[in-house]
Amino acid sequence: MVLKLHNFFRSSTSTRLRAALNLKGLAYDYVPYVLRRGDTRKAEYLAMNPQGLVPVLEREDGSFLTQSLAIIEWLEETHPTPALLPTDPDGRARVRALAYMIACEIHPLNNLRVLGYLADRFGASEDGQKEWFTHWVATTFDALETMLACDPRTGAFCHGDVPGLADICLYAQVWNNQRFGIATSAWPTIQRIFARLDTIAAFSNAAPLRQPDAA
Repeated sequence: MVLKLHNFFRSSTSTRLRAALNLKGLAYDYVPYVLRRGDTRKAEYLAMNPQGLVPVLEREDGSFLTQSLAIIEWLEETHPTPALLPTDPDGRARVRALAYMIACEIHPLNNLRVLGYLADRFGASEDGQKEWFTHWVATTFDALETMLACDPRTGAFCHGDVPGLADICLYAQVWNNQRFGIATSAWPTIQRIFARLDTIAAFSNAAPLRQPDAA
């Protein structure tokens, strides 16, 4: 049995984990779900993850791991090469900070269940949801752009010239932004890094529109 990735093609958390698995060179079976259809609210899925969220990584022994960042940290500890974090404590702290800006400041406010709640509870239109989404992306991306552009530790990627955890989160978020027509031109360093990442097979093969259930 190989690893099984229970995921949704458009989910940014799923994109993160696909990229991490690809970078680590780990094969996995792709198990698709449709969130709007309620696939992850069914009993068999909730038995894997009571939160009903994607992704879930099913291990070879049949156990399950949840939460994309926790899974990526597990991959880093169990399959340390190639490394997704720098070797020095300061570098690791910086990369985690950049990654968490996206994963903890943007994503929790803009995921599907939050947008759905805004629509159902407060009557937010599609335009209203887009305004909400765009506001929280810009709030963090403005700061992220400054931190990347003004720090000499930024290289071809978020930290140096080897892609890592921060790049995984950035890549997934930019793809998510495209659903709402948010261009990256306002953030030239982010735009440059994303464009470079998209030339790397481990990232481009993880992109939402390149998944088997994206047609």
